[in-house]
Amino acid sequence: MRALRLTVLVGADDTWHHKPVYHEIVLRAHDAGLAGATVMRGCEGYGASSVLHTDRILSLTESLPVVVLIVDAEERIRGFLPRLDDLVTEGMAVVDEVEVVRR
Repeated sequence: MRALRLTVLVGADDTWHHKPVYHEIVLRAHDAGLAGATVMRGCEGYGASSVLHTDRILSLTESLPVVVLIVDAEERIRGFLPRLDDLVTEGMAVVDEVEVVRR
């Protein structure tokens, strides 16, 4: 089955109304009835600022990378994208086609 994967990259310390952005994305995905959402914390990375964020003890930074993954039918993912407009202001959202081999 063909589907779309929405990958949202934000910082662990990015907030929206005093809540983590990644948490709000998951709540909105749930409210929208999407098939599911998974949040993964990264141990190292950098973004548009080119500042390296890492969990290594000698170079601890405030905001490690966080990835939110959502897979669902194309029309459901595309319909959900506008709900990210006010949330993902410093991160990135990427959509790519995937093949679901087991549900």
